[in-house]
Amino acid sequence: MNFADLDLDESLLAAIEKQNYTKPTVIQQLAIQPALEGKDILACAPTGTGKTAAFILPALQHLLDFPRKRQNGVRILILSPTRELAEQTYKVSKQLSEFTETKTAIITGGINYGKHKEISDGCVDILVATPGRLLEYIDNETFDCRDIEWLVLDEADRMLDMGFTSMIERISDETANRQQSLLFSATLEGVGVERFAKNVLQEPVLVEADSPRREKAKIHQWIHLSDSRPHKISQLVHWLVKDDVKKAIVFVKTRERVAELSGQLATAQIPCCWLQGDMPQDRRQKAIKAFSSGHRNIMVATDVAARGLDVADITHVFNFDMPRTADIYVHRIGRTGRAGKKGTAISFVEAHDMEVVGKIERYIQEKLPRRVIEGLEPKHKEAKIPGKKPKKKVRKLDKKKLQAAKNKKRLKRKTV
Repeated sequence: MNFADLDLDESLLAAIEKQNYTKPTVIQQLAIQPALEGKDILACAPTGTGKTAAFILPALQHLLDFPRKRQNGVRILILSPTRELAEQTYKVSKQLSEFTETKTAIITGGINYGKHKEISDGCVDILVATPGRLLEYIDNETFDCRDIEWLVLDEADRMLDMGFTSMIERISDETANRQQSLLFSATLEGVGVERFAKNVLQEPVLVEADSPRREKAKIHQWIHLSDSRPHKISQLVHWLVKDDVKKAIVFVKTRERVAELSGQLATAQIPCCWLQGDMPQDRRQKAIKAFSSGHRNIMVATDVAARGLDVADITHVFNFDMPRTADIYVHRIGRTGRAGKKGTAISFVEAHDMEVVGKIERYIQEKLPRRVIEGLEPKHKEAKIPGKKPKKKVRKLDKKKLQAAKNKKRLKRKTV
């Protein structure tokens, strides 16, 4: 299938060609057509499968097919969990609408309120926003949702994890006049996303796209067993000084770990930039620019960089701290091996991490190879994941004794 087979406007096909997209990905093939037919979409797609274009392209086609009737107001609202993902979605929307008159705008936290003032009052076709900041404008009655025709929820599972459920439900209520809703999630596991989808979507078409085997094979993964944190630092430094590590992200658990590890790398004469959730927007953009331009080829980051950070030519991802869940692991390593290129993902695993390693291996349906660095071999064997203790069987004789004791107790109470 080619993009021309999807009944897209010539202006969109020209933009697609300029971005060097060749054929639609699996999720694009599955989602674009039913979206153009006016149906609600519940889509499950892993990172790196082209899902952003899967909702941007039908949204743009809708705007072309149905010109606006009023001179102001927002027509398409796209909610993203983080600023980085919102900015990436905004960028894709601008690229794919280059040969149209579509106007795209963005609202996120960390930006001066004055820069957003003209959005609700003006003529905006597509608005990309983070839930918290948008809800502030709704509460202050400086943003009107009545003209919104499409509501798109990107990375819905991440928004639920971040505690945005009530915010999104409120925004969904505010956009009750909409014609269509699209919900994209990396996973549909658990009752959270399904229950949420029932409240937001109307008879949705379910589309699921697994990452093809050839895409999975582009990321070479393995783990190093680590005895301690200093051992991990030595293992990490061993890799960061190698010539083939051209551009790398090092993931840690917390903001405190970002500061600590960045300082330790500086001591080891390895300059780096860093990214974490509470940074002001100008500092975030400065860090991302330093990383993407090559001024700094190492970025230390929390999971705020696991989704939405689309920097070209990232050769390596290092899990200095293992993530809490398997799906976050998949999003982390998805920062490399993009746009048809190969990538490498290396994890440093201590004994207490083995349980999450087991979960990751079950989730990705493959065992992560164990490797050893010469001179930095672990002193301890791989920790075994404790299994569930079998329930103690109660012998029939024990049951009879227990029942006799209960009867004796009841009889004593009655006598008293």
